[in-house]
Amino acid sequence: TFIPAYSTSHCVPATKIRSPSECNKWTPVEQPDVSFSPNGVKGSNRKRRRDSHSQNDLKRQCFGSPGPARNGNFTSKPAAAPVTSRETCSSYSSFPTCTSAASKPGGCVPSLREGSHQSAFPPSSVSDKLSQQILDLFHAYEQQNEDLEKKEHCRAALQRDIQTIFPSAQVFLAGSSLNGFGTRSSDADLCLVIEEGKVNHRTDAVYVLSLVRKLFYTLSYIERPQLIRAKVPILKFRDRVSGVEFDLNFNNTVGIRNTFLLRTYAYVEKRVRPIILVIKKWASHHRINDASRGTLSSYTLVLMVLHYLQTLPEPVIPCLQMDYPECFNPKMDIHLVPSGPSNIPAFVSKNQSSLGDLLLGFLKYYATVFKWDKHVISVREAKTLPKTYCKEWRDKFICVEEPFDQTNTARAVHEKVKFETIRAEFTESYQVLQLRKDLNSILPLKYTRPKR
Repeated sequence: TFIPAYSTSHCVPATKIRSPSECNKWTPVEQPDVSFSPNGVKGSNRKRRRDSHSQNDLKRQCFGSPGPARNGNFTSKPAAAPVTSRETCSSYSSFPTCTSAASKPGGCVPSLREGSHQSAFPPSSVSDKLSQQILDLFHAYEQQNEDLEKKEHCRAALQRDIQTIFPSAQVFLAGSSLNGFGTRSSDADLCLVIEEGKVNHRTDAVYVLSLVRKLFYTLSYIERPQLIRAKVPILKFRDRVSGVEFDLNFNNTVGIRNTFLLRTYAYVEKRVRPIILVIKKWASHHRINDASRGTLSSYTLVLMVLHYLQTLPEPVIPCLQMDYPECFNPKMDIHLVPSGPSNIPAFVSKNQSSLGDLLLGFLKYYATVFKWDKHVISVREAKTLPKTYCKEWRDKFICVEEPFDQTNTARAVHEKVKFETIRAEFTESYQVLQLRKDLNSILPLKYTRPKR
């Protein structure tokens, strides 16, 4: 495997950065200042160089080992070398945990390097043309190990460099890149954790990400860092080595928890990943998969599919949070979260429906069965909950419960016209697919081409 070099270029004398207020919890160690041209781009007189790093610089994302040293007020302290809590992990450690538990037989979640491989699908799953089309699309788009490798190398390098200003910092890869539902063109989500706990996103998160952004201007492998001051602030940037686009958030630990819950659902039953990938492609094609434009986020779509598969007369998947509560405890230390599902066995379902039948059933469920105005989708309990008049559900067009903090993941759908568009797409696609039994009728395959 080719491991790209990530070099750090610090070019000017260090300047102590002060907290904007005396009460701010996160005080960084010395960070180099950097000069900018009038258009905001770092000076062109800096030289790129390739530093040689120790083997630990590119450690895989392993979480089972003890967390970094922390102090009560979050104040980072100078360190002679970057802090690392993963020195016992080999370069190709088992995923998702560094403990021996990951190697015990019976677990359905694969190791990091085996994430894109599965054994052959049973003939009953692909017994018709529509099912074979779904499987072919899945194999064409599924994220490959080499794609994940690129993201992991950048994550490791970023953690090393961020630890120069926040020695206790850890950077977690999350979202579709890791939960099993990513594609070859998926961007990567990262979560920066300095100390677990709630933060004020309008002050603390923006402050910390602003400091990280300033650091990024000194890193030769990072380009176009941009701070988005949204409700959940993110730092967007591109990895110059791999070309991957990244979104870095601060302390969004719920995102880490649901990443590993979804990763377990992705591998607990073979049919889950192909069905979800084709539904995400279908929703994108019909322009109802963009939370920034008032439609459904990919995360919400995944929860909607899981809910449908859980609530069939013969469920295709179990309710993991009810069957294995100790593995998905919402209060579990964040550094132990990935090791939770390591020994959950594959689910043996009595439901032998083909991929085509499940896709058609999903569209039918939300077109004709599910009561949008009365029900809340709950993967946590594998059922619909009554839509109450509490603030979280009141006056919301679509209600999908986040499995850990129980907020509404579909709150972006706040316009009736967008909601009606979403419902109409389910109805129309169900009617067309039921008639033609051809994936091209709702998702023209000639227009779908993997970007990488």
